[in-house]
Amino acid sequence: MALPLLALGFLALLLAGYHLYGGFVARRLRLDDARPTPAQSVNDGMDFVPARPFYLFAQHFSAIAAAGPIAGPIIACQSFGWLPCLLWIGFGVVFIGAVHDFTSLTASVRHGGRSLAAIAREYLGARAGRAMMGFIWIALVYVIIAFADITAGTFVSGTEELQQAGTRFNAGGAVAAASAMYLLLAVVMGLLQRWLRPPLWLLTLVFVPATFGVAWLGTLVSEVLVLDHLGWALIILAYCCVASVAPVWALLQPRGYLGGFVLYAALAMGVIGVLFGGYDIQQPAFKSWNAGGASGALFPFLFVTIACGACSGFHGLVCSGTTSKQVAKESHMRVIGYGAMLAEAFVALIALVTVMIARPEDLAGAAPGTIYGNGIGRFMTLLVGEHNYRFAVTFGAMAFSTFVFDTLDVTTRLGRYMVQELTGWRGRAGALVGTLLTITLPLLFLVFGGGGSWARFWTLFGASNQLLAALTLMAVGVWLHARRRPAGFALVPMLFVLVVTLWALMRLLLANLAATHGLDVELLNGLGAAAFILLALYLAATALARLRRAPEAARAGA
Repeated sequence: MALPLLALGFLALLLAGYHLYGGFVARRLRLDDARPTPAQSVNDGMDFVPARPFYLFAQHFSAIAAAGPIAGPIIACQSFGWLPCLLWIGFGVVFIGAVHDFTSLTASVRHGGRSLAAIAREYLGARAGRAMMGFIWIALVYVIIAFADITAGTFVSGTEELQQAGTRFNAGGAVAAASAMYLLLAVVMGLLQRWLRPPLWLLTLVFVPATFGVAWLGTLVSEVLVLDHLGWALIILAYCCVASVAPVWALLQPRGYLGGFVLYAALAMGVIGVLFGGYDIQQPAFKSWNAGGASGALFPFLFVTIACGACSGFHGLVCSGTTSKQVAKESHMRVIGYGAMLAEAFVALIALVTVMIARPEDLAGAAPGTIYGNGIGRFMTLLVGEHNYRFAVTFGAMAFSTFVFDTLDVTTRLGRYMVQELTGWRGRAGALVGTLLTITLPLLFLVFGGGGSWARFWTLFGASNQLLAALTLMAVGVWLHARRRPAGFALVPMLFVLVVTLWALMRLLLANLAATHGLDVELLNGLGAAAFILLALYLAATALARLRRAPEAARAGA
């Protein structure tokens, strides 16, 4: 009974957080449906398009819930035990992560759908705005490299997510075929909704079952799409280019909507398994204050290893980059901003449970995707039977791949936004050039770095991600201060995250520089850590100077 009680207690914490603390934050932000949103006032049919709240929630949820809330808790649990992970995810998401997402979405909507960097430029000055853009763009490059590398690996036969399932078909080809058909379904759905405008319930009735159908169909045509790791990496980056400049109605919105249902299915399997599976907890609640190695100390590395699930700066980019341009009413922002982050925390809980119920011998040498896929497969057999275990584990691994894949086009689009805001390039030509510049570094890294290189900078990715969250809360706090509104609910968590991530980055800087042997990944990671530290210190000093001043006159429309 311990596992069901833990899950129900965690869910109660999330629900209480939404109604109590989420309501508190909403009152401080003064949401007003009478105030037009950018989606209403601009409505250009490409980037600014009003979306129904449930539709937008699904798209936003699928964009933010990628590999982070799955891989991070699994890695951290094996190092520190499940109890520290559970406490950080539960309380961190209520008081930090969900507040970060909610406030960043609100700030962007109140500023015409502009990015966090543009908001920082307005309140911190032009230099700080450019520094913020540089920080965000570098962080996005890390996201693209990691997720493109992970996704390409899932498309290659014998990938880690599927090799323990006992399947006799080309596992990577099955995932690739299912993913390609899933994207094709999204395009068809977008075209139908744009030109024929059928009711959403009818589209849902047709395309959601089809999405699960292609997961099964992919196992039947697993030998059709077979390439090596580099070939898939190049195709994925080419897809990112197309998705970055395509209208949101053509791919981003329908893909996000359908991907949300895959998340819901994985969540449902997790809930069924946790509550009714009768599994015992196999892992200790607490393991060690220091697991060894350069990033083995619980403080600060627990808080950056779990890069999503509790708090994620990447979410602020999604909120201000794509989601804010589709919000139809301000009252929708609480459930989309605060609520979706709480839902991601539950995704992180399910991922944590998949390692909690695993025997120590089953974890030896297993990567996060394998552990998650096997865990979801065990849960799913409660519905489909033990004789379908092979298919169940395949579905779990393909769900993991889908979460990663769904984030790539959003990240590339956000990187394109950063380049366009920094350079002032507009129109389709500016969008294309911005996209090409954004994928150039990931292209070079994937070509010359080799497959599987993402694991070498996961902790740096996590630290930069959390530091971005601190900088976002900092910008939000300065905005609220300038508007003569209470800002403590944003600035207090900002201080905690800022201290933790700077501490982690300093240790990573020293460790990578000590391990480098010339022009290698360790040197680049060390330089990256140094750049993140310097940019963050500059932005923090600038924000502190602004906060010490008397609040400026209220800006029109802010």
